[in-house]
Amino acid sequence: MKRIVLIAGLALAVAAFLHFDVGHMLTLANLKAQQGAIEAYRDAAPLQAAGLFVLLYVALTAISFPGAAILTLAAGAIFGLGVGLALASFASTIGATLSFLSSRYLFRDGVQGRFGERLKALNAGIERDGAFYLFSLRLVPIFPFFMINLAMGLTPIRAWTFFWVSQVGMLMGTAVYVNAGTRLAEISSLKDVASPTLLASFAALGLLPWAGKAIMGMIKRRRVYARFTRPRRYDRNMVVIGAGAAGLVTSIIGATVKARVTLVEAHKMGGDCLNYGCVPSKALIKSARVADQIRRAGAFGLAASEPHVDFRAVMARVRSVITAIEPHDSVERYTGLGVDVVAGYAKIVDPWTVEIARVDGTVQRLTTRSIVIAAGAEPIVPPLPGLEQSGYLTSDTLWDAFAQLDRVPGRVVVLGGGAIGCELAQALARLGGKVTQVEMADRVLASEDDDVSAHARAALEHSGVEVLTDHTALRIEPDGLDKRIVVAGPEGERAIGFDALIVAVGRKARLTGYGLEDLGIATDRTVLTDEYLATEFPNIFAAGDVAGPFQFTHTASHQAWYAAVNALFGQFRKFKADYRVIPRTTYIDPEVARVGLNEREAQAQGIPHEVTTYHLDHFERAIMEGATTGFVKVLSVPGKDRILGVTIVGEHAGELLGEYVLAMKHGLGLKKVMGTIHAYPTMIEANKFAAGEWRRAHAPQGLLALVERYHTWRRG
Repeated sequence: MKRIVLIAGLALAVAAFLHFDVGHMLTLANLKAQQGAIEAYRDAAPLQAAGLFVLLYVALTAISFPGAAILTLAAGAIFGLGVGLALASFASTIGATLSFLSSRYLFRDGVQGRFGERLKALNAGIERDGAFYLFSLRLVPIFPFFMINLAMGLTPIRAWTFFWVSQVGMLMGTAVYVNAGTRLAEISSLKDVASPTLLASFAALGLLPWAGKAIMGMIKRRRVYARFTRPRRYDRNMVVIGAGAAGLVTSIIGATVKARVTLVEAHKMGGDCLNYGCVPSKALIKSARVADQIRRAGAFGLAASEPHVDFRAVMARVRSVITAIEPHDSVERYTGLGVDVVAGYAKIVDPWTVEIARVDGTVQRLTTRSIVIAAGAEPIVPPLPGLEQSGYLTSDTLWDAFAQLDRVPGRVVVLGGGAIGCELAQALARLGGKVTQVEMADRVLASEDDDVSAHARAALEHSGVEVLTDHTALRIEPDGLDKRIVVAGPEGERAIGFDALIVAVGRKARLTGYGLEDLGIATDRTVLTDEYLATEFPNIFAAGDVAGPFQFTHTASHQAWYAAVNALFGQFRKFKADYRVIPRTTYIDPEVARVGLNEREAQAQGIPHEVTTYHLDHFERAIMEGATTGFVKVLSVPGKDRILGVTIVGEHAGELLGEYVLAMKHGLGLKKVMGTIHAYPTMIEANKFAAGEWRRAHAPQGLLALVERYHTWRRG
């Protein structure tokens, strides 16, 4: 109702403007012709004249109609420089603010809802530097002020900030016009006021806020570095701490552009992904999947049987996979590529010095232009009573422990229902363990949509996992020679005996042990960085799990490019890390893969969206493969084919997702996906069929009805 009233009020104002031909009245010629009469009215009723002038100025500015320049001249001609400047300045700001608020009330929600993802970076910039942007625009009269008012209303800038910045920013330009109005007889056109030289001067003034910002940034940097002594020369261009995905990619980029780079690693080259995460877990999952296929061989016309699982051999294969990939991340390879690789513990002594306690017992100090922290993450271990005495395992420690076993642990409890917990629970159950999975939330894979979580739970239970959601671990307690975990759920407490307890409740950034505390580098679960991945020390960067916001190997490699380029060439140009299109896959069977928004996120953020779902149960290649469980779900802009996000549940979902990642990255819509030839029969055809579902839902029914009538006529 309020919107209707506001729109009606604006419509009436526009109608009045047109009816009374205010536009004809607000001309320089008319102002000169009526100047004597207006001055006589001012002399007879000065307060009333001033009030009417302000009301007219505010009204015209509020409805974004032209005429402000003439009114500003009139302020000087009628009221003189002092009073005229005060009246015009405040009236213009009040009117601009009303226009700003109208735009915000009528249009902002719709614009932000439709283009929210694309506007994230702009919104963040406005929240951080909105006053600078606005002040610069206000100082340059070549930008139409009414457009600035309307555009700013669509952004998150505060109304009070808009008001006072507009008041200050427009003051100088207003003063020029008011002063010109005091000499109205000398002016033949508005060009006499706004000459090219004057506009150029204002444009130069528009750069002042940014010059001031640059100076403030320089002062801030000097203050940050004030207690340290900068070296005269540097041993290295860049020192990288940590040889996981982020560190490896950062260092190789540095070496490729001929920088002198040292990479420091305290443990194993390749970091968590190679040694404890992606590589060993996917190798284990493959063995578990083969075991499951043997059990289900009857579905393919073969003799099904219970597989004999040689668990020691399974774990030996896991080790052999790591060994086969290790050369890609080895010291020898990176040394050959030009990286100085040092085994040892690095500590940042000051912003340009890294001290390395080498594994050979020596200590090395290196001065460096820039430092990149790529220290990775480690498993979160909750403060559970009795846990330390339980012999618990994590996703880091279970590989060495399991390598010593001849058979899979008989009873396994997995704490955590995220990606790691689900993958390990299903794999160990398929290899013969009796697995119980405990999750505090009401569902597994809690960041995904409800239907995805339901599919994941069904897959786990089909593999033999007992899934306990809404259950909280309370304590670990001995039971004779046995051990058990006590959990609390909707039906009360329950004790579960175990032979192996795996803690998989998440991972946290490694934030201690390498000097962050001594330098005062800010942390909050991760190392805090700006959009360029720099800490408060502009030459110290962070990338990968230690920086967040994602804990994926591919994101770490992605961030590494920004960290390396900004660290080495930031004095010329810096690049903001781009997180718009980040894929993720959970490697349970069937896989769960996603890029962009899901329904839960879109609803939480108030983003309008349409959902198109293509189920795999009628998909021909899926039927051939016996893999009909799952779906392709696409979120798109209402009425448009622009993709907001895609979730795929099914066999090889991670591979299928790649086409949508490419489409979203390069702005290709569902029509392009549907129009692309996909080989038959392949699983990736599911993407085309999902796009086809969207197209059918948006078929032009009116046009099709006309075409039907045409064909009927053609048949006679």
